[in-house]
Amino acid sequence: MSRNRPPHVPQGTWRSGALHVWGWNGLDTASMAWLYSGFRKIGDDGRRTGWHDSPISYGAIGRITIDVPGHPTMHASSVQLDAIGTAVWLSELPEAEFLSDSLRWFARIAELARRTVATNRIVPVIDTEGPFTVGRWKAVTDDQIDDVLIALGASMPDICVAGSGVTVATIYTQLVDGIARSFLHQAGWKAELGRQRKPHYQAMRALFGALSKPDHVMRGNTDGYDVAVQHLRDDLDRHRRRLNGEPVLVPRLRLLIADDPLDPWIVRLELVDDSDAARWCSANDVWERNQVAIDVARGEEHLDALGDLISDLVTRVVAIPGLGDLAAEHEPTRVELELDVAEDFIDIAPAELDRLGIELIGPERLIRTRVNVSGEATPAPPDDRKKQFSKDALVEWKLVIGDEQISDAELARAEEAGATLLHTGQRWVRIDADELRRKRERLTDLKANHSKVKPLELMRLANDDDSTEDNPLIFVHDGRGPEEGADPYDDAGIGERDRVAADWVRELLAGLPDEQLEEKQESSEFRGELRHYQRRGLAWLQFLAKLGLGGVLADDMGLGKTATTLAHLLERPGPHLVICPLSVVRNWRTESERFAPKLDVTVHHGATRKKNVSTGHDESGELFSIHPEHQLVITTYGLLPRDLEHLGEIEWSTVVLDEAQMVKNPNTKAAKAVRALTADQKLALTGTPVENRLSELWAILDAVNPGLLGSLTKFRDKFGTPIERHHDPDAAARLRRMTQPFILRRTKADKRLLPDLPDKIEQIAYAKLTKEQATLYQKIVDQLLHDAEQESGMRRRGLVLAALMRLKQVCNHPAHALKDGSRLAGRSGKLTRFDELVTDLLDQGERALVFTQFREMGELLNQHVTEQFGFDPPFLHGGVTRLKRDLMVDQFQDGTGPALLLVSLKAGGTGLNLTAASQVIHYDRWWNPAVEDQATDRAWRLGQQRTVNVHKLVCEGTVEERIGQVIDDKRKLADAVVGTGEAWLSELSTDDLRDLVVLEQES
Repeated sequence: MSRNRPPHVPQGTWRSGALHVWGWNGLDTASMAWLYSGFRKIGDDGRRTGWHDSPISYGAIGRITIDVPGHPTMHASSVQLDAIGTAVWLSELPEAEFLSDSLRWFARIAELARRTVATNRIVPVIDTEGPFTVGRWKAVTDDQIDDVLIALGASMPDICVAGSGVTVATIYTQLVDGIARSFLHQAGWKAELGRQRKPHYQAMRALFGALSKPDHVMRGNTDGYDVAVQHLRDDLDRHRRRLNGEPVLVPRLRLLIADDPLDPWIVRLELVDDSDAARWCSANDVWERNQVAIDVARGEEHLDALGDLISDLVTRVVAIPGLGDLAAEHEPTRVELELDVAEDFIDIAPAELDRLGIELIGPERLIRTRVNVSGEATPAPPDDRKKQFSKDALVEWKLVIGDEQISDAELARAEEAGATLLHTGQRWVRIDADELRRKRERLTDLKANHSKVKPLELMRLANDDDSTEDNPLIFVHDGRGPEEGADPYDDAGIGERDRVAADWVRELLAGLPDEQLEEKQESSEFRGELRHYQRRGLAWLQFLAKLGLGGVLADDMGLGKTATTLAHLLERPGPHLVICPLSVVRNWRTESERFAPKLDVTVHHGATRKKNVSTGHDESGELFSIHPEHQLVITTYGLLPRDLEHLGEIEWSTVVLDEAQMVKNPNTKAAKAVRALTADQKLALTGTPVENRLSELWAILDAVNPGLLGSLTKFRDKFGTPIERHHDPDAAARLRRMTQPFILRRTKADKRLLPDLPDKIEQIAYAKLTKEQATLYQKIVDQLLHDAEQESGMRRRGLVLAALMRLKQVCNHPAHALKDGSRLAGRSGKLTRFDELVTDLLDQGERALVFTQFREMGELLNQHVTEQFGFDPPFLHGGVTRLKRDLMVDQFQDGTGPALLLVSLKAGGTGLNLTAASQVIHYDRWWNPAVEDQATDRAWRLGQQRTVNVHKLVCEGTVEERIGQVIDDKRKLADAVVGTGEAWLSELSTDDLRDLVVLEQES
């Protein structure tokens, strides 16, 4: 550049929402190279010295056409800076005499915009831009800002707008919007929405995106944007008030119900402290400027702001039915609603106020009261001709609101008038005219067809109270009215308080807990003595039998369910059928001979069994003879479907399903065969009515009381999904209430039952992986996480479950995972820990059960113990014949066999009495605590004389340790009858799966 030509000076011009920086020396514009090289100060000696970075770092290259008065139109290369780039770059410019007036001016207005955003003096607005709806930030100005803007307008150089006609206000507005948007985008700001799904939340998300991203266009349906903007403004206003030390108050309405049905209702305007609900005042307090309002406002100087909030509240709610008169008041405080207007208000106001984000305080029950069909049940009188107990109940059906019966005449008048509000004499209630019509039709049907019912139908009617259907509630009324002083709008406890009576109907409906059952003395023909809790169980079984109902005796393993059941069978005429797993056939026969020798026991099993059936005697020996009074037939679940043609011909007095979890899948042949049997009473015995899914509980109860819980599909919708997926406590409570009369469960943890039962001590025996195990483990984990990321659906679930199984096998032993028949000693940390436990128990002369879920691992343990300790421990698994199984058990119990008994978890988890063991070792964990407990209970049960020590082998830092924590959590859910099995593991996200299986470094 010639020394005779003046140097270029950076200039700024606003165009299309951006600052264009370009160079000019009064004669010509600067080149692109000048913009790239940065700006230089030209000294008196003509040398350039650096003083600032090029704006290229903050923007993009462009071109601009400039019209400056007194100069020809210029076309210049420029750097285009958006709002945030403008603010940042200009804030770093030095204060120097050679800085152009235009950039000094832009630096001042950019700083004003930045401070506006920083002090939260902005609100969101919605605008249209062509066919688009856009969201922008708008400044909230005051007199001081307005004065600054006026001064900036007066001092703005022409070159700042270069003839484009852009105003100072537009530049300021665009800078505020851009700076706010950029700050929020960089901070990763997202909509903070509550858990409840509200109609305008989609609009709020779209608005928040438009306000925090460079693209300010709002995508999707525009419904609800006005509400979304108001919500956001309210939030920002509250935030601004907090920053300024002002009170943060939220407007609300309070609905006051008249006690006298002739008096109007009142809607009162109120303000409440956003952070302290105990601090509130009415609009009347605000206009009176009394001490209550001053305290809520945190000072008299803020009272005017409270008045503004009240006025804003009125503006927002006047369109709601009944609230329009508020707009006519100079100082609105409240509005009165006549009954017809109140009906419209209740229909519309709650949803509209919720949409606006305004709280409505009022009696919730008024808004949700329903008309119900209710039945008052009493036992039918005995049949004088037969002189026997009646199994029928008489039900008097009626319509009620809450627990208050409304006369047919009153309800008919309400139905005819289409009324939605009704005064019962004690309180106001809201009813639905269509619902009232449906319930009256339902009442007519119930009176005609269900006024005299059997016990099972009574329970179905009493418990089928799904709020989405026209189902009644059956109770037994004691004639008492509401308690004195009770809140007429509080329905808590209504109905339950009145379910009392001194008869079988009350007992059945109440489902008396164990401690309230009376003890039933066992028959003189019973050889032995029942414990007190067994006698209560006997009384319960007899009670159900009297009503022709089935039940589930779900006591813990080892509490004597077999003896209790045999005592019950002695009280009833035969014939009886016991269906059980093969492993406990011998136990039933032995226990029957011991406790009930009067019963003529026949084991229906084996290739030589007699299949023909008669009810008399036959000399040929080919007939299966039934002696109705005393016959007890024992068969297995596997055999029942094959011989159903013969066993199904008999009218059984009692069918007993031992280890009833065997019919937990209603679609198996065994479960279908059980349902096909005819019996006066069916009983299920199980220590685990729920192992994995609530559908198992349905299957067992449906086997003994068909139809009690409705169809499986309805049961899943009503209970399975809410409890298992959403952990709904209300659904769990309803299910317990429905099933309580038919399930009797006691646990050994209750010391009141068995004060003489020794303690059970459970402990984790930790082991470290060997280097070989860790290498194999990590290889499987890497492959699993890769596959889980790539696959989906059923294939992904299958891959996950297969990999988890292999990880467990690696934890057991490399030879178990590789299946290569390689040596065992010294390669597994868990096997080494196992050796230590076995050495200790052998030194102490104790006997032990060793459980594994894998048959292959059981065979490896058998091989290892033989090599390491010099004796061959028997291995009881599903492939062992009944005779060999019985021999193993006998030799272990009487001490003639080895001190160690290996047992596969499934084969040995039910029916076995192995109290000779005082030590239990779980070599690998089954991820269902109920199955583990059943196995442990082979030793910890009645007849055990010593403390039982349970050792659970777990490899540190592996999936075994983390699943152990899950097992503990599942035990805590037992009272809610919830179980989830292993399937949930396959549904985990890849990140959650990684947390579950990753190998900790120290392991």
